[in-house]
Amino acid sequence: HTWLPDAHVEAPTAGSVILAGVLLKMGTYGLLRFSFPLFPHAAIACAPYLAALAVVGIVYGALVSMVQPDLKKLVAYSSVSHLGFCMLGLYAMNSAGFAGGMLTMLNHGVSTGALFLLVGVIYERRHTRMIADFGGLWKPLPVYASVFLVVMLSSIGLPGTNGFVGEFLVLLGAFRAQPLWAALAATGVIFSACYMLWMFQRVMFGPVTHAENENLPDLTLRERLAFAPLLVLIVWMGVMPQPFLDRVQPARDRTLELAQQRLGTPVAALP
Repeated sequence: HTWLPDAHVEAPTAGSVILAGVLLKMGTYGLLRFSFPLFPHAAIACAPYLAALAVVGIVYGALVSMVQPDLKKLVAYSSVSHLGFCMLGLYAMNSAGFAGGMLTMLNHGVSTGALFLLVGVIYERRHTRMIADFGGLWKPLPVYASVFLVVMLSSIGLPGTNGFVGEFLVLLGAFRAQPLWAALAATGVIFSACYMLWMFQRVMFGPVTHAENENLPDLTLRERLAFAPLLVLIVWMGVMPQPFLDRVQPARDRTLELAQQRLGTPVAALP
């Protein structure tokens, strides 16, 4: 929560994409692969505290994102918020929560990785990431703005995009375990819509407020080909998530089964 936004801002675009798409999942993977099967008693005992930290991360990351003047730092803090959903789903310790947490890990890599790529594209053209330096980009960059719109909507969890399914399953699992956590985490969904839509409005809409933005080149063919598979995944995982859920189901069920065997009883929900 402290080093991640600074690491994202200082890293080049490729570093940020790798960090968001792969490396951030090492922590949640470690919990899922080692902590729950090997130490189920400790996981159950710590679940209320770690779920509380997850909710704090969701809300805190969203609120801090809302006040960021730097486009990349806004995306970085939104990454903190979304990883909170992964944690909450895992510590709900039920099938829906596990499925939502694992799917959110995949969704986060696609959507947040794409957002960092989009920030990198505009930084290469303008050499600035300050939101105040943009405005009205839809006119000179219609294709870029359209791609940004789809990725931004997936990040806030619009139904029909990949972000919705994972967050819905996380909230469903959290509600079954402890309704209070689900209610508090749901505010993070609202806040994410606030800061993402406000950012998009300031960057893309309105008049072109800086002359440097009027003649910016739109996405090249190479850049469009790079974004195409990400857009396909966003829609595919949102409209038809079952293949992805089926792929993780055996491991998910086995992890819950191992935890139950070591506990000697069915996995308890959050108290």
